Amino acid sequence: MELDVLTAALDQLGRSDPSAYADQESIQALQRQLARLEAFTTEATAAFDTAGNWVPDGARNATAWLTTRCRLPRSQARRQVRRGRDLRHLPECARAWADGDITGSHVDAVASLRNEATEETLARDETMLVDQARSLRFDRFIRAAAYWRQLADPDSADEDAERRRARRDVYLVKSFAGTWLGAMTLDPISGSIVSAELERLEAELFEADWAEAREALGRKPNLLHLARTPGQRRADALVEMATRSMTCPQDGRRPAPLFTVMVGYETLHGRICQLADGSVLTPGSLLRWLDQADLERAVFAPGRRIEVGATARLFSGATRRAIEVRDRECTHPYCDVPSRSCQVDHVQPWAEGGPTTQENGRLLCPFHNRLRNQRPPPAA
Repeated sequence: MELDVLTAALDQLGRSDPSAYADQESIQALQRQLARLEAFTTEATAAFDTAGNWVPDGARNATAWLTTRCRLPRSQARRQVRRGRDLRHLPECARAWADGDITGSHVDAVASLRNEATEETLARDETMLVDQARSLRFDRFIRAAAYWRQLADPDSADEDAERRRARRDVYLVKSFAGTWLGAMTLDPISGSIVSAELERLEAELFEADWAEAREALGRKPNLLHLARTPGQRRADALVEMATRSMTCPQDGRRPAPLFTVMVGYETLHGRICQLADGSVLTPGSLLRWLDQADLERAVFAPGRRIEVGATARLFSGATRRAIEVRDRECTHPYCDVPSRSCQVDHVQPWAEGGPTTQENGRLLCPFHNRLRNQRPPPAA
């Protein structure tokens, strides 16, 4: 039986040294075969669900049977049964997953796009979406899927955005021991505002902790030497936010969201309406913020834009901002550091005559910029 062959193969693999498979090609191959096995298991589970083979044991449904007999977490069992049912309507996803080209998470993302309004369009575009799943990093595929949904079912996308905003909630309660407990749920724009300021203040506190530890030790510290954990710094940053709010000057300027209108970008690169952190928004989500937002225009169409000057040494002004808006994160394929923490690098080095223009600029985080510019060791 094929399962006996699989068991024997896994037994043989388990007796080998995992470190012998620690090279790039082996890791890719293992992940691919893992996806194929998960795909087959999911389809077999779907057949088990349909056949009702869980009934003789008195289980209420296939999920309950998997939870008990296979000791799966209920959420995992429910997800496996649901995926199996979804695959019946997604033949291209089923084939790609069976080949190991995509994962169960990709299947979930495509399945979430399917509803009564999009069913016909999804059947038409499923191959295109699967091709993007094969080629894009997962977070970028999720953005592409979100844009597809906006175009395929704009009314539903706007309604979902309104429901997300309606779910906003914050609570902070005092426990019997005097400790305050809380949680918050914010819509994408509000969450981005709060998160950015919390992150900024936490970074300030980190620098203060680092300087204090360095002075106390007389040398470079490590994270274990810092006075506060990251969670403690975030808590202190939240208190600092409230303190600054109470003490801000009456004539202080209220911070405003910055909306960037990208002129010429859609023609070259496709539709974009998202936050700096990559969260995709519907255009309708922005309407309530327009009367309090600052607006800027980033021009990508050649001949209609302002450049800092092709012979300038550093990217600055409109040229730098346009590159930040275009790339949005470090352009190294293994990195997603956001633009605010990146440097603008010349694709063709400036020392070799590379111009300081949008086309010759790209975002790189400090790590990958240093890595790119490291000189090879001298020949022996």
